[in-house]
Amino acid sequence: MLRLLIGIAAGYVLGTKAGRARYEQISRTTKAIVESPATKKAIEVGRRKLADSLDPTPKLEPMKPIDADTQLYVPRDRL
Repeated sequence: MLRLLIGIAAGYVLGTKAGRARYEQISRTTKAIVESPATKKAIEVGRRKLADSLDPTPKLEPMKPIDADTQLYVPRDRL
């Protein structure tokens, strides 16, 4: 999705007939958005959520064993 938006923005900037002033305005706005602390925070939160969702460690906790050969697990949020 991000690649699509970047492609659309690049196509617009390169194909615009509004002239250099419009290009400079778009360039300044893009730079302000990219360097904004809010944007950096949103990117960091997104990366953290993605890393958590791809975490290979199971999110299960052991419960009391039924017997010596059987172990039950339950999700952490249900403990």
